Amino acid sequence: MAGCKLGCMRAHLSRAHRAAPVLLGAIALAFVAVLFTWDAFPRLLPSRAHDFLGALALASIAIAYLVYQTIRRPGARELFKALLLAIAFLFWAANQFWPKAAHATLFNDIAIGLFALDVFLVMIGWPATSPDESFAESDTKTTDRQLSGPAARENGLRLVKSG
Repeated sequence: MAGCKLGCMRAHLSRAHRAAPVLLGAIALAFVAVLFTWDAFPRLLPSRAHDFLGALALASIAIAYLVYQTIRRPGARELFKALLLAIAFLFWAANQFWPKAAHATLFNDIAIGLFALDVFLVMIGWPATSPDESFAESDTKTTDRQLSGPAARENGLRLVKSG
């Protein structure tokens, strides 16, 4: 029973930790919904609201992704790539928030460059990573693993009798 308490507590903490980026992501999507509402009914909100809502949505999802990465604990290369992507979103958010600023075009160009670099790195397979099961990515090696005991039940995998 003590093993179950420890295992159950780990599962609970994992769910609790994962709740933070999901909540932040949901907030970002809420900003997107309000942004679409502004698009459909522009007179409901002030004209400057569009820039503000766009910036909030972009910054929120960047932060959610970084929080997710801290829970996932990727290797240094994957973390570097995640930081590049989050920074791209933050520069895009800055461009949205300050569209008339002297550096707005630079913010936008930095975002474009970082997004292009991110896609290029994906295309060349850098860094080499394993599928992320928390995003429901899997391959046959992952789904066909056989474990025994509580680990198998916790991961929803097939049980096999040992020995």
